[in-house]
Amino acid sequence: QVQLVESGGGLVQAGGSLRLSCAASGNIFSTNVMGWYRQAPGKQREQVGIITSGGNTNYADSVKGRVTISRDNAKNTVYLQMNSLKPEDTAVYYCYYTRPLSGAYWGQGTQVTVSS
Repeated sequence: QVQLVESGGGLVQAGGSLRLSCAASGNIFSTNVMGWYRQAPGKQREQVGIITSGGNTNYADSVKGRVTISRDNAKNTVYLQMNSLKPEDTAVYYCYYTRPLSGAYWGQGTQVTVSS
């Protein structure tokens, strides 16, 4: 089992920044993928971005240029730095972990609200 604990959400004005963190614990494999998804009210959960254990990243078009995902493998922690936030970024943000031959694990979610 893998446990994911997010932190760093909150209320921010449009144009502001937030940094989310997600600490993974439990049966962590060295080869894995971690990342972030989000779900706005009335919408499906969508990928924000992911990062492999080797540091390769992939971002959704809607956030490219505004967000950066990074990780500290020694701490099993992934970060999401979000800049130039827009009201449409308002959502519950979920941390994600997966590894080869395994399903996905999810955090409990952290609310990000961007006011106009």
